Amino acid sequence: MHEVLEGGFNDVPVQAAQAFRAVMTAMARPGDIVQVCGAQPPAPMSVAAGAVVLTLCDPETPIYLAGSHDTEQVRAWISFHTGAPCVAAHDAVFALGVWDDLPLGAFSIGRAEYPDRSATLIVDSAHLANEGAVLRGPGIDGTARLSLPETRAFQQNAALFPLGLDFLFTCDTRLAALPRTTRVS
Repeated sequence: MHEVLEGGFNDVPVQAAQAFRAVMTAMARPGDIVQVCGAQPPAPMSVAAGAVVLTLCDPETPIYLAGSHDTEQVRAWISFHTGAPCVAAHDAVFALGVWDDLPLGAFSIGRAEYPDRSATLIVDSAHLANEGAVLRGPGIDGTARLSLPETRAFQQNAALFPLGLDFLFTCDTRLAALPRTTRVS
């Protein structure tokens, strides 16, 4: 139980504001990798994933935990620090896990009248760098590169616009975003 009580932000207003700004910067500039810290979540969550969860999740934002991230320690930590309920994939506003464990087809992509009611996937990654897939679209000056786990899923997702999923990639203390408006090649 002791581990559940620890690992949250030490200075909640300041660290939550810093983490929120990092998430917004990453979403506004797809492909840019930003630093985010302040959280010490239980394994296997990265520091960046923990900071994102602490910042974006609350009792009104259900979260799906995939595969290795669906542990009693992670559930208890999220519940204690955010109050976010853990739910099935189709009910999730947020999802957290490694790429291969996330059931992409199970998450809400929004509806025509409410495209904003889609899920945001927090993909905890072993590697995050400005290499690999080429990104184009809003917030990118020309092109950017990001080490994505694949390209086809993101191409299919972008084709659904204005519907679709948004992605936050985390690794250690690093964070990058791939909104549905980004074209990947």
